[in-house]
Amino acid sequence: MAFTGKYEFEGDENYDDFVKKIALPSDKIEMGRNCKIVTEVVQNGNDFTWTQHFPGGHSTTNTFTIGKEADMETMGGKKFKATVKMEDGKIVADFPNYHHTAEICGGKLVEISTTSGVVYKRTSKRIA
Repeated sequence: MAFTGKYEFEGDENYDDFVKKIALPSDKIEMGRNCKIVTEVVQNGNDFTWTQHFPGGHSTTNTFTIGKEADMETMGGKKFKATVKMEDGKIVADFPNYHHTAEICGGKLVEISTTSGVVYKRTSKRIA
């Protein structure tokens, strides 16, 4: 269970450029800036439950199986369908307007989202 764990936001790069490119509403941009998001991942084989807990009690949960289409939700709250893949130990998904990867690197959760040449990187440390 390489991904199973609880991770707390540690730092990010290119947040403002990225959220502007994907046209995130300004209230969501402010909510997410330097936000101590806690990401909780439960992996059971190819089945995942991926929950992001935001300060103030709001949470977003995506449940998916590697290689099968699933109902998902973006950081802006839009619903869509995606087939999540596993490539070289990374979780890979195409969101409506960005490409997203997640991997465990040195015990940390490293997520990279790319759109129109802008690369957003978020690193979270394992807390459980």
